[in-house]
Amino acid sequence: MLNFYIVLAAAVLPAFVLIWYIWRRDKYQREPVGQLVKGFLLGALSVAIAGPVEGLLQAIGIVPAQPQSWAGAIWLAFGGVAIVEEGAKLLMLWLLLRRNKYYDEMTDGIVYAVCVGMGFAAAENIGYVFSNIEMWQSIAFSRAIFSIPGHFMFAVAMGYYYSIVHFTYASKRERRNVLLVPVLLHGIFDSLLMMAEVTPAVGGLLWFAFVIFCLTLPRMARKKIDTLLEEDQIWKMPV
Repeated sequence: MLNFYIVLAAAVLPAFVLIWYIWRRDKYQREPVGQLVKGFLLGALSVAIAGPVEGLLQAIGIVPAQPQSWAGAIWLAFGGVAIVEEGAKLLMLWLLLRRNKYYDEMTDGIVYAVCVGMGFAAAENIGYVFSNIEMWQSIAFSRAIFSIPGHFMFAVAMGYYYSIVHFTYASKRERRNVLLVPVLLHGIFDSLLMMAEVTPAVGGLLWFAFVIFCLTLPRMARKKIDTLLEEDQIWKMPV
């Protein structure tokens, strides 16, 4: 039983740490903990939507279950994973925010999107870790370093554009970016990993490209968070 709780903690703790981080960054008017929990649970529920859809797309042959080429890997990453998962998370974010009286600052969009994204990541992580219990330590570690932070970055992008659309006169491009940018980031993230599996001969180069890509994401996320924090600060200045 003790081992069960240790494995469970290893699977979900990174997600909680990132929720705490973004909640602390929202320094002007922090969101109620109950709303954060609601977002997290909706994010976990989105796995129950995305998983069956992904399985169906593979079962009927729209996307390959085991790609044999770079083209197949890219199509699976984008068409079979990124669009489905980010679409499910966006649906849950919309359900969370459509009548949310606490959604009154631009940074809140990122906070709530991160809660949804971390709920998804934690639920997904539990599945990966417990289905590979013999090597749970290595899987939990690698996903804590790459996958969960990846979902955090995708969520920051989604929340950023969601708030741009909600609080400003957004252009058509900015409206599309609510889903498009997270899908692009997620698709590139998964494509590099899947292509490395398809062609082991150049797997090292693709892994290097993957690491470089991952290192660029935190800078992007910080810039978007800081931008909305500055906007919130301007709104709160006396006139």
